[in-house]
Amino acid sequence: MEKLSYKTLEDKGYDGYLLKEAPERVLQFGEGNFLRAFVDYFIDLMNEKAGFDSKVVLCQPIATGLADMINDQEGLYTLFLRGQENGEKVNRKRVISCVSRCINPYNDFDAYTACAANPDLRFIVSNTTEAGIAFDPECKADDKPASSFPGKLTQFLYARYNNGLPGFIILSCELIDRNGDELRKCVDQYIELWGLSEDFKNWVSSENIFCSTLVDRIVPGYPRAEAASICEELGYQDNIIDTAEVFGAWVIEGPQSIKKELPVDKAGLPILVVDNVDPYKKRKVRILNGAHTSMIMAAYLSGQDIVRDCMKDDVIRGFMNKALYDEIIPVLTGLEDSDKLEFAAAVTDRFSNPFIDHELLSISLNSASKWKARVMPTVLEYYEQKKELPPVLTFSFAAFLCFYHMGTEMKDGALAAKRGDSEFLIKDDAWVLEDFLALKDADDEKLADEIIKNEKMWDKSLKELPGFAEAVKADLKLIGEKGMYEAMKEIQK
Repeated sequence: MEKLSYKTLEDKGYDGYLLKEAPERVLQFGEGNFLRAFVDYFIDLMNEKAGFDSKVVLCQPIATGLADMINDQEGLYTLFLRGQENGEKVNRKRVISCVSRCINPYNDFDAYTACAANPDLRFIVSNTTEAGIAFDPECKADDKPASSFPGKLTQFLYARYNNGLPGFIILSCELIDRNGDELRKCVDQYIELWGLSEDFKNWVSSENIFCSTLVDRIVPGYPRAEAASICEELGYQDNIIDTAEVFGAWVIEGPQSIKKELPVDKAGLPILVVDNVDPYKKRKVRILNGAHTSMIMAAYLSGQDIVRDCMKDDVIRGFMNKALYDEIIPVLTGLEDSDKLEFAAAVTDRFSNPFIDHELLSISLNSASKWKARVMPTVLEYYEQKKELPPVLTFSFAAFLCFYHMGTEMKDGALAAKRGDSEFLIKDDAWVLEDFLALKDADDEKLADEIIKNEKMWDKSLKELPGFAEAVKADLKLIGEKGMYEAMKEIQK
């Protein structure tokens, strides 16, 4: 079978959009599945629909990666967007042609720095994992390349400055808060560490825009189990097939002038350029992540295993929707109602994705810190605004207690528990598991009292919340009497 290339597509009479030649206007740190299914997909659409006419040169951020495989296919790869949209199953295919090449700076540092001399280059994009934006004082200015991503970026910016060329719009996509701000701090630290000139420091500040961004798309990536059959159907060998959910959203914090250069509106893309990304981060955490965390432990103890099946169950889906529309959205501030409702409307479709087996137990990892970050703020704000507790979210805390209380012994760094005859593992920070294990023989009242007053888990927030302990105990009693599933049904009345 022929490998994917422009010639292969031409020989097969491919009638989709392709851009064989264009200026390299984007440098992308990261060649993995996420950026190729997210940023590069959007750039490909801007090329087709808005005349962006830009190629992306990828930079492999660590010594091992996909550079050879990408270059072997002339930057081409097939992307499948798969999921559910407006209740309908979707499986869209697109050959992405915006990537020109991939550089491995560990093998060819000169090719990397040569990009800094390209006057067409205007954008820098990155996703180097959550740990990628970090200052490493061991990095040296003359390393080829610096080991850290911010170190590599500082080297590149310095080369750009020495070429006397303008700076960049820098779009950080790492999954940390204020990613652009954190990246800028690291660059400033390297300028200081390496004794680079004050003039260069001023150039970095005046000529470059460091944008914090929020990215949202689930990307399962290479479909290993299906790859052979997919290639057979495609009629060519593609070793870097990528898959992602249909939903995608990118929020960029920066001046509106960015849209004069990045034609997101003209291409009709789900990309916003805003003054402050924080309300959109809050929307994602409270609505999407909050829906997950408030539902999954009760759903698991009701006999479900994957998110998709939960959406087929009227009781569980109703539980989630009541949490979303009656408790989370009404107290979520900072955005228009239309923004919140539109985002929430996509949740059922996303959770119903027929191509992703999203296991409840996987989502339950570190549920103590997740409940604190994703659900507790809504509970507190709901009480502050309405002077009463949100019943579904309060019940979700009782379900969390039930789930963790089922652990009877430590096993492989987790708490071993049983649902029926099947063993499952509860995974969290060691101290969290130890605190629950110490209460394995406690009754519901003691369990609730001890965990609610655990300031290491919740600060003082829950023990000082009026009526919370009593409500949780009542929910635990209801679960004990009726079982989890019937209790979920009862709490919705």
